[in-house]
Amino acid sequence: MERYKYKKRRPVACNWFDVLNIAFMVLFALLILYPFYNSVLVSFTPQTDYIKTPFMLYPKNLTLDSYYIVFESKVIFTGLGVTLVVTVLGVIYNMFLTLLMAYAFNREFPGKKFFLYAVIFTMYFNGGLIPYYLLIKDLGLMDTISSMILPTGISIMYMTVMRKYFAALPEELTESAKMDGASEFTILFRIILPLSLPMVVTFALYYGIERWNEWWNGMLFIKSAFKQPLQLVLRGIIQSTGAQVMSSHLQEAGIVPFSDGVKMASIVVTMTPVMCLYPFLQRYFVQGLAIGAVKG
Repeated sequence: MERYKYKKRRPVACNWFDVLNIAFMVLFALLILYPFYNSVLVSFTPQTDYIKTPFMLYPKNLTLDSYYIVFESKVIFTGLGVTLVVTVLGVIYNMFLTLLMAYAFNREFPGKKFFLYAVIFTMYFNGGLIPYYLLIKDLGLMDTISSMILPTGISIMYMTVMRKYFAALPEELTESAKMDGASEFTILFRIILPLSLPMVVTFALYYGIERWNEWWNGMLFIKSAFKQPLQLVLRGIIQSTGAQVMSSHLQEAGIVPFSDGVKMASIVVTMTPVMCLYPFLQRYFVQGLAIGAVKG
């Protein structure tokens, strides 16, 4: 019977540079994580405890008063519904147009450079706020949810990265598909898109975060309270709390508005859906960043 001898692994040497590097990375991670932790902490902290110890590592007492103020208004649920509609339809709209334009500029057609430079020109210069407002008004999009979806169709930067990635794919794939009679749409959605899934999911996440945080177009074009996105609704709640405007329900419950607590509770409400979605897309997100670093 043969006997196998296993060599003991030598301990990895750790010099002062490694110690300092690890300490720096830990400190940097804490600086990034603490603002999120502090937001959650203050949202559950009573005002009296926060006044005594503004900087705390753990709460002495817990309260849901700030969340009660945030969810006490029924407008927040309509704002959440509007934001969900804007996010879902907006991401589909953005990705469809971005994929089509990126694929089109990867093909050869007359005047390609002129149109490409014209599109890139819009990334640095625009018509200004007043012409933008008059355009939305003339199109009849005032006080409609479409005003928060249709004006922002394509991110030129995202489109440029997609176009470069499509250009790096083997041309034999598209040529063989054309020989089999495949159309341009078939090539894009059945061949190019599956190969580019990490990048597509990454930019879909970027678009989704932008749509979820939509407030600018809503502030400009939305007048009805029940058509405002979530960000504007939360801003209104924070402003009313700062002005010490208390509803009858709050007065009956004996809740005194805590301005900082309501602000942090609003931040938690806003970022929780995105943070819950991110772990499911993290694998594609990391792959997409690696692809952008290599192909860009």
